[in-house]
Amino acid sequence: MVPSNKKKDMSKPIPEIIYNPNSQITYRRGSYLGKGGFARCYELIDRNKTVFAGKAVAKSALLKPSNKERMAQEISIHKALSHEHIVQLYTHFEDPDYIYLILELCENRSLMELQKRRYFVTEPEARYFMYQIVYAVQYLHERLIIHRDLKLGNIFINSNMQLKVGDFGLATQLTDRDERKDTLCGTPNYIAPEMLQRKKHSFEVDIWACGCILYTFICGRPPFETSSLQETYARIKHCTFEFPSVVGCHAAEVITQLLHPEPAKRPCAIDILKFKFFTMGFTPKDIPKSCLTTVPKLDGRQLCGGQMDSVSFFFYSKIGFC
Repeated sequence: MVPSNKKKDMSKPIPEIIYNPNSQITYRRGSYLGKGGFARCYELIDRNKTVFAGKAVAKSALLKPSNKERMAQEISIHKALSHEHIVQLYTHFEDPDYIYLILELCENRSLMELQKRRYFVTEPEARYFMYQIVYAVQYLHERLIIHRDLKLGNIFINSNMQLKVGDFGLATQLTDRDERKDTLCGTPNYIAPEMLQRKKHSFEVDIWACGCILYTFICGRPPFETSSLQETYARIKHCTFEFPSVVGCHAAEVITQLLHPEPAKRPCAIDILKFKFFTMGFTPKDIPKSCLTTVPKLDGRQLCGGQMDSVSFFFYSKIGFC
């Protein structure tokens, strides 16, 4: 686990007008979006009124060589990525006090906010979201990149209700597929057992995180969450989790494989979508913005005319779609 930075923020205020000396573009600071690690995020508006997400990292937080190196690695990895389900990093620059990352704005915030409002989502929605996450993970792994901090709070939702994986602050790039890393990092509810056991790790830690995400979608909470961090870690190490009775067998099957205690027995990203949960259940092509707060009102004829798992059929028949 990367230590959290809980010291009082002594950095200078982020200016209201931010100037990029490289492109000579000026941005006006807009609404506050959030914070994480050493960064604070705001809407940044350029002269054409285009709105971006601006990530500002105080240089005063990067005095340690390890923090400075991590920042450089984040930029190096992220700027080389271009994928429909990954937040685009457009440019980066600095002034005397801050390093700025100009990012694609995702107007509908993150999956964490959605989950807090909805608690859980339907299986069709879970499939819709997971397809996009898996495609992004597959893209990263093909480029020998391990994200290492996949979680609801790092997956963002744009204005079209499409997902974008972001925050590459803990990401690493391998030199070849056989290389293994040994840094303990990530977020407690999503961290893989091999990391906790201080074993070397690779792409499989992202697959584990995908399992945690899918479980949270369907069950409303992470699989190993407890009120005690030590108990959570103990459950992760022993792979101790249970399914509520409402979880369908196909969902349970894929989650169980994603959360396999042995990394080598987890499926690779490209194989996740071959499980029956994805091949035999209905997946909407898009979902309405109302899904951010309420159960979607999808087209009942479309739902009942296509393939649908028994849990989805029961759910939609109950609310009058089938």
